[in-house]
Amino acid sequence: MRNPTTASPLAAVRNLGILAHVDAGKTTVTERILYATGTTHKRGEVHDGTTVTDHDPQERDRGITIFAAAVSCAWDGHRINLIDTPGHVDFADEVERSLRVLDGAVAVFDAVAGVEPQSESVWRQADRHGVPRIAFVNKMDRAGADLDTAVASIRERLHPAPLAVQLPIGREDTFTGVVDLVRMCALTWDDEGEAGDPAPVPDALREEAGGRRRLLEEAVAELHPGALEEFCDTGALTTGTLTDALRDLTRGGDAVVVLCGSAYRNRGIEPLLDAVLAYLPSPLDVPPVRGTREDGGGQERAADPAAPFAALAFKVTATSTGRLTYLRIYSGTIGKGDTVWDATARRTERVGRILRVRADRQAPLDRAVAGDIVAVVGLKSARAGATLCAPDAPLLLEPPGVAEPVVSVAVEALRGTDTGRLASALARLAEEDPSLGVRTDAETGQTVLSGMGELHLEVAVERIRRELGLGVDVGRPRVGYRETVGGGVTGFVFRHVKQDGGAGQFAHVVLDVEPLGSPGSGFEFRSAVVGGRVPQEYVRAVEAGCRDALAEGPLGGHPVTGLRVTLTDGSTHVKDSSDTAFRTAGRLGLRDALRACAVVLLEPVVEVTVTVPEDAVGGVLGDLAARRGRVTGSAARAGGAVVTATVPLAELFGYATRLRSRTQGRGTFTSRPTGYAPAPAPAEAPAR
Repeated sequence: MRNPTTASPLAAVRNLGILAHVDAGKTTVTERILYATGTTHKRGEVHDGTTVTDHDPQERDRGITIFAAAVSCAWDGHRINLIDTPGHVDFADEVERSLRVLDGAVAVFDAVAGVEPQSESVWRQADRHGVPRIAFVNKMDRAGADLDTAVASIRERLHPAPLAVQLPIGREDTFTGVVDLVRMCALTWDDEGEAGDPAPVPDALREEAGGRRRLLEEAVAELHPGALEEFCDTGALTTGTLTDALRDLTRGGDAVVVLCGSAYRNRGIEPLLDAVLAYLPSPLDVPPVRGTREDGGGQERAADPAAPFAALAFKVTATSTGRLTYLRIYSGTIGKGDTVWDATARRTERVGRILRVRADRQAPLDRAVAGDIVAVVGLKSARAGATLCAPDAPLLLEPPGVAEPVVSVAVEALRGTDTGRLASALARLAEEDPSLGVRTDAETGQTVLSGMGELHLEVAVERIRRELGLGVDVGRPRVGYRETVGGGVTGFVFRHVKQDGGAGQFAHVVLDVEPLGSPGSGFEFRSAVVGGRVPQEYVRAVEAGCRDALAEGPLGGHPVTGLRVTLTDGSTHVKDSSDTAFRTAGRLGLRDALRACAVVLLEPVVEVTVTVPEDAVGGVLGDLAARRGRVTGSAARAGGAVVTATVPLAELFGYATRLRSRTQGRGTFTSRPTGYAPAPAPAEAPAR
């Protein structure tokens, strides 16, 4: 299955991500890839804290991936730039930024659990970015492992066409290898994880392998016109046609190739690497990146080293050796000492050094070209999401989306003399992680740190304590409430009249306010003014004023969402009307109109998937009900049950400890944000 290195250097590059649910084996797969490619000479283990990519002390203490780590290795004449992404939902923003710059991905699934909640979340993220994927069903050596069940869960929950190209040899603890259904040969590994030479298919599996090869050919022929033509002519597909069709289907997103193995026992990694080269795209195979020129027009940049330089910064970290900015280079070439233009901050920067990254270790480079992922030292102000380009050919690329924080804590230095150091540390954290927010509450004077979940904030605070030695006092986490309109008003009249001796201000607006769709569904502004009673430039000012008013609602000063405002009428004064007057009228008018509406407090809710032993299901259901949870599903699983429920985020603090105590440590849960829902009556709701 290996492809020879082609003439273009860019065709021999793969920018690859590893995606999965927590504990599906992403980091172990990455470690075995580094071992198989000769990048490391000893297999790192998550439980021993010896992995390359989980190099942060907190990652090793907790046994999970927290920060996306980039590594680079070589396989069969190809350069593989690999990013090991987190699996916990609190760090989904790290996954989002990584997917923005990747060309392909390997989705890792547990052979026993199949598709798990966070597997589904990261899969949907990859769908949004159009990233082609292949699937690797891991842990085939575990009791209860079943490839067919895992493939069925991919088909049912993720809805691509899964095409299994391997057949396991042995089951559970007797799993020793796979039958390659494309080349029709057996690949086996010894007890030390060393691969043997390809061999004929074992007699006991020859009939089943032939049947599965036939099913694979039929499935591919249904999806690929070229393969269908050959299949109709000859009744079968050659190895070359099958490989080409699988490549086309993978890169087009019409199907996902499924492989299997056991990363822990080092079985199945070499075929996975071969599949990465055979099926996933190179920088030449993906569409040219599209950006915006300074004049507002669009422009495409192909992956050409001779084109003007353009790159996207997707990660920033502070290390003992300096500030590292991770770049995906889309076009052109960058050299050590070059001057680049930061199109986002609109300033020039000088590249001090260029580094090939292997997690927390680096190797210097003199230059890097289109299609590469590298780190650079020397950039002073570039943030994650910034575009760097040639000064004489500026281009602004679309930055990765940043999720809105939903959980907050109040942080305070234990010693008053450390207040300044704490502010600097928080600013640095927010610079490295755009999904962290830092603000000062105007009413309480508290410094508030916001993030994607309780664990996200715990990790951030622990970094301050460990890396800077600062004593920090943390208040109870708070969630980001919203307010929305339950019942609107029509024909609300507001006049803004101001006379202070000079030029006056006059604006008259009539507003209709109504709910918009589901809770938390945003804001919509429309104008129904006829006869030019409010000029168009003033209509835009009214809309801007209304958006200003959404910052603080009447119930508790929370942001307002889920409403439509219609400007139905108004009037102007020949001298005193202005943009400023109508913006003020829009802001104050909507603020007063909201007080006349039936306003509802919203709270963020999450979907919780709890896996518990059978004897603890009753207690867990009772605890979820006490947390105002609504059970949406329940399914039996070997020796236990999986319960799905929708629970207010505010009720989940401390749930992990409670669940462990109710299940003697055997229960686990995962959660993912699903939106907002009405909270208890305003009198019971926490004010800001």
